[in-house]
Amino acid sequence: MTGEPPPLDPAEKVDLWRQRFFEAQAAAEEFILGEHGEEGLAAWIQANSRITATLLRAQRPAGVSATDHFMTRLRRQLLLYDSTVTTEPQPSGTVLRNADCGILRYRKRAARAGVVLTFSSPCPYCQELNTAIAARYLEPDVSVSCEQAGDGCTWRAESPHGPGEDAAGSPHRGRGGD
Repeated sequence: MTGEPPPLDPAEKVDLWRQRFFEAQAAAEEFILGEHGEEGLAAWIQANSRITATLLRAQRPAGVSATDHFMTRLRRQLLLYDSTVTTEPQPSGTVLRNADCGILRYRKRAARAGVVLTFSSPCPYCQELNTAIAARYLEPDVSVSCEQAGDGCTWRAESPHGPGEDAAGSPHRGRGGD
């Protein structure tokens, strides 16, 4: 064999990064479950949610509510896997519809290729992790929920005061550190 391999095109790079992330995540989950069981997985989710909420606070653009920032992050995460995602502003907040989850589709394809998966479905893990992130990061009066629907889900971030204002009418600023 001579010379260097040809460079990857952008689509190949994206696929390779997805694969590497998937492999690393699966390895971490398998290790944690194998060494520490369900209790270890719960601690993993709490640590991951704490770290992610801290990063989100540091990265939130000025003038953007924590709720909008969180929902944008979730949408972008799903789009990384080519999910079919729409967001709808509502009087009480935001609804994110994931009609066809690319993460679920990616995992099904990996399983068909012989990859041993840690979880039969990523959905409960995803919901628990993102709900825990929301609990640490979002404004105190915002509730986040997720409902499964076929190969997708619907996320809701709702506040009794509507998006962008709290009971006193001032912009949301998100929670402080934990």
